[in-house]
Amino acid sequence: MKKYESIPFYEIRIDGGFWQKRQKVNREVTMPSVLKQFTDTGRFAALRCAWRDGMPNKPHIFYDSDVAKWIESVAYALEQGPMPELEMAAEKAIDEIEKHQCADGYINSYFTGVEPSMRWKRRWAHELYCAGHLMEAAVAWYHATGRDRFLKIMCRYADYIEKVFREEGSAAFTTPGHEEIELALVRLYYATGEKRYLELSKFFIDHRGSSPLDWEENEWARRYNQSHVPAREQTTAEGHSVRACYYYSGMADIAREYGDAELEAACERLFDNIAEKRMYVTGGIGSSTYGEAFTIDYDLPSEIAYTETCAAIALCFFARRMLLLNPKRKYADAIERALYNGFLSGVSLDGREFFYTNPLEITLAHHFEHPSYKEREWLPDMQRVEVFSCSCCPPNVTRLIASVGDYIYTQDTDMVYMHQYIAHNAQIGSGSIHVSTDYPANGSIEITAQGLLGKTLALRIPGWCRDFTLSVPYVMKEGYAFVTLSDETKIVLNLDMPAYLVKANAKVADASGKAALMRGPVVYCLEGVDNAFPITGAAVCAPLQAKVLDNCELGLPMIETTGTVPADTEAAPLYSPLDTLPKDVPLRFIPYYAFANRGESDMRVWLPIQRS
Repeated sequence: MKKYESIPFYEIRIDGGFWQKRQKVNREVTMPSVLKQFTDTGRFAALRCAWRDGMPNKPHIFYDSDVAKWIESVAYALEQGPMPELEMAAEKAIDEIEKHQCADGYINSYFTGVEPSMRWKRRWAHELYCAGHLMEAAVAWYHATGRDRFLKIMCRYADYIEKVFREEGSAAFTTPGHEEIELALVRLYYATGEKRYLELSKFFIDHRGSSPLDWEENEWARRYNQSHVPAREQTTAEGHSVRACYYYSGMADIAREYGDAELEAACERLFDNIAEKRMYVTGGIGSSTYGEAFTIDYDLPSEIAYTETCAAIALCFFARRMLLLNPKRKYADAIERALYNGFLSGVSLDGREFFYTNPLEITLAHHFEHPSYKEREWLPDMQRVEVFSCSCCPPNVTRLIASVGDYIYTQDTDMVYMHQYIAHNAQIGSGSIHVSTDYPANGSIEITAQGLLGKTLALRIPGWCRDFTLSVPYVMKEGYAFVTLSDETKIVLNLDMPAYLVKANAKVADASGKAALMRGPVVYCLEGVDNAFPITGAAVCAPLQAKVLDNCELGLPMIETTGTVPADTEAAPLYSPLDTLPKDVPLRFIPYYAFANRGESDMRVWLPIQRS
């Protein structure tokens, strides 16, 4: 099995364009805001293990993971430049972690401070999940600062976990209820060279779905946490979508490190099931509020779409690892779809507020309270908030934006694959690549490669792109344009980027007979605030007539198209003969990621089609 390597984000300087602006907001606004919210809600205080009955802000079983992801975010941001106040806050948190690590190596603020007698008794209680996030944070902190205190703390914890789970089997379960430690242990192995950590990750992968200790009481519960069958036998994405893609990420890591073709094949089956039958047009995954889960093929409702922000992030993690196994365009396309849509919608334009869920449709009239309803049907929130009781998403957003450069490249000895188009300077061995672009505002990408004589640069031609031009000779293969590099090679790639309509498979009930508007990788939506009529009856005209409108407020252009709305007025009867034609109107669309930034409003991604 051929092994590809990534070019890590800390070898890349994002120096312009779309993602430089997002990273600036992330550093200056989002990360300090998350710190404040986590301080105010007791997440940092929980690390002191001093909570007692009657005190406010009782710690939760997953608070350690929230803090860990925030520390990891700070580490990534430090790779780009100093942030003394946030660095100091992270070090204080590490002080508390070190102070309250048990003599045997155990670390968990909830079980140490609230329920010490219940350690390793409840599989669902997130102990190994929190451990994994702390490990990832420690690896990131060590690389960013050169200080190994946190890393040593987590190595002691990993050694203890190995003793409990591999050597003694003394826990009440064999594998974690919420996956995460699997991929974290691989990262710990990369940082330390200690192969026992890689073997422990493989242990958790190999035993999932086969240990009697982990057999849940019913089939749904087993599917919920991906324990229904062993890893290599899995064929469809099941259960909690974040847990699933963290697990699949760990599977892909182990397949790569051990050359495990059977495990790699399982990963590809699972990815294909997601991308071809269980993923929204936005790259969101996990359609059901019940279990935050995958359901069945083509079950992708719009208004009650759950599509947790963390799930889009987890899909990016999984797809990136699949690129390290095999550089296929479908993996990079999925990353791009999630990055610009189902992930980015999870944070407000000003960087202060977050969505946990990301629907594809909002109808204000459905968000009502009436005394005849004791419990209304669940609907996603219409406005972002600064913090949730379960705030896994905000620090996940901050760490992905800070490390988005990780998704640009993979390489082997002879090839450099460019998977994402982001303005940057990259150090690649003794050579370098500079990219200048405003993508995805437009499809013009200027590339200068220096010091890479004899290597081949493979440029992804996105699956959405129907036409492109390249200023140098190339050979197309599996969705990539292969260019042989000289000592200095200047390349201009132009991806044709008109607005276009896409359809869903007819089995997707909520999208059947409808179309969604896209431009490049960006999904657009219709929002009531931009249109002087009720959008609930709007249809888009086909063939499409579209005009691109500059809009700095939203980060990318708006698009205006022709459409129709019913000619009836509000005074029309509830039901009447169909004897009036719809009237023509202009429809103004915005990038999907920008919805709900200007107050509560009706919103639609999928619209009926009016044939011209």
